[in-house]
Order: sequence, then structure tokens, then C-alpha cells
Amino acid sequence: MSAKKMEINTGVSNGAGPVYEEKEDAPRPEDLSEMLAAGTKEVHEKAENTQFVKDFLKGRIRKELFKLGAVALYYTYTAMEEEIERNKDHPHFAPLYFPTELHRHEALARDLEYFYGPDWRNQVSCTQATQRYVDRIHQVGQEAPVLLVAHAYTRYMGDLSGGQVLKKVAQRAMKLPSTGEGLEFYQFDGIHSAKAFKQLYRSRMNELDLDMETKKRLVDEAVKAFQFNMEVFEELEEMGKTIQEDVLDAGMPVHGAMGGDINKCPYYAAKMAASGGTAYASQLAMAVLRHPTGQVLVATWFAALAGLAAWYFM
Repeated sequence: MSAKKMEINTGVSNGAGPVYEEKEDAPRPEDLSEMLAAGTKEVHEKAENTQFVKDFLKGRIRKELFKLGAVALYYTYTAMEEEIERNKDHPHFAPLYFPTELHRHEALARDLEYFYGPDWRNQVSCTQATQRYVDRIHQVGQEAPVLLVAHAYTRYMGDLSGGQVLKKVAQRAMKLPSTGEGLEFYQFDGIHSAKAFKQLYRSRMNELDLDMETKKRLVDEAVKAFQFNMEVFEELEEMGKTIQEDVLDAGMPVHGAMGGDINKCPYYAAKMAASGGTAYASQLAMAVLRHPTGQVLVATWFAALAGLAAWYFM
């Protein structure tokens, strides 16, 4: 690594003292992050157009689904972080090992205790779609650890990209305590600048010593991650049909209601905001905050969706 590519950054650590913030060079088509962006474009569009996500964007919500979404995330992150710990010294994952900054399963456990009470573990279970996701993560961790890169990047960068706005939305809509109970999943206390950390993470990832065939396998695995999440969306949608609860309706416009104006698309606004467009950041925030209750519908999993398209948002 050349000296001119790095500077001391005491705000980001991987448990061994200060690390370096790597300044990004101009992206190249063969960079892993660029390959992931191109390779997941189609499946991202499919995920965006699932009925579950469309209903969410229309603001049709069931509060209980928020809790069920958090349960699904708990099992997902527990599996992923078990495999990350198992492979933390693997040469293809060690540069991306940031447990203090990123790991989420303990925060999710505290959220579930808030929503379900001290005996929450006896009240929740892993659903079929989530179990398939969990099984794949364990398989990857044990048989092909390099593929953990695709799962970790998909999840964590998404949380940092889409989750922060939605934390405030969910807090306001559900009248949760301002001290953060119930939404600790969104709180990254070890990261002082999400933008700088994402740049660091992508730079570390792009510098992994990977041949082109392995990069292609990682793109394929990222596509699988989208597909697993779509299955979870679909399962939650079906579960929602059995929940006897009032539906809150305070929708955001979906693509068909935008009159062909891409600037009204929340996904496009998020992408532009994350790439540094302050006008689009304001647009995204205003679009969301105009409909606070409409964003409660599994805000956790929508944040995940935003992040599943993290390559578009950064």
C-alpha cells in the first residue's frame, strides 16, 4: 500500500489500535465493488419491485411486522458473525474484520428484549426463509470463507447507507424513546463518519488479492444474498396476512405514481445522496419524513433493502 494512499484515522479501529483510512482511487471496472454494482443491478430491480416493498413504499404497515423483521435480522446476523469470528484470520477476510464497529447481533438482542421482554428468546423462532439464509451463510463460512465478503459487504454497508435515516423515521413513527431503545440495531457507536468508513471498507475490499474467477463468484454470491432477502420479504408479506392488526396507511409514491420523473424515486434519491448530492439527501429526508408512520413497516428490513443495493447508494 503506498503511503500517499493513506492517512491516520483514529476514529476507525479494528481492535488493534488506529488504522488507516485509505483514500479511494478512481474506480476501475475490475474493482470488486464495481463488479458487484454491475452484477447485482438486475436482482436489485427485482427486489425493489417485490409486492412487499411496493406495499411498504405505499405506507401500508403492520406494526408487528417490524418486530418480526428484527427477529429475522437477529438470526441472520448471529449466523454471519459466528462465521466471521471463525474466519477472522482468513487472508481473504481479515482486512474486513471490524467487530467493534460493525457487529449487530448483540444490538439486535437488546432490541428484541425491548419489544418482547426479558424472555424474548422463548417467544421468537427462525422462520423457513430466514433459516435458508442462515444455512447458506454457515455453508459459506465453513466451505468457502472468501464468499463471506459478499454477505458482509451487502449487509453492513447497507445498514450504514440506508439505516440511519430510517432509524429516525421509525423512532418518530412508533414513538420510541429518544434514548434509542428498540433501535440499537441502527446505532454504530464505533463509527464517527459512515462515509469515511464505507470508503475504507470498499478500499480494503478492492485490495484483496483475488483473481477474476473469485471476483465473479463473489458477484454470484451477492446475487444470492439479494434472492435470500427477497424470500424473507415474501415470507413476511405472507405472515402479515395472518396478523389481525389495523393497517396504517400514509404512503410514499411508488414508481408508477411518479409520472416518469426519476428524481421522485426514493431509491434514486438515496443513491444520489450517498454519492454526495446534498440536494438529493434533502429530497430523500423530506420524502421519508412527510410520511413517518408509513415507514414503520419493517423499517429494519427496508433499511436492509436499501443496503442490499448499497453498491448503488455509495
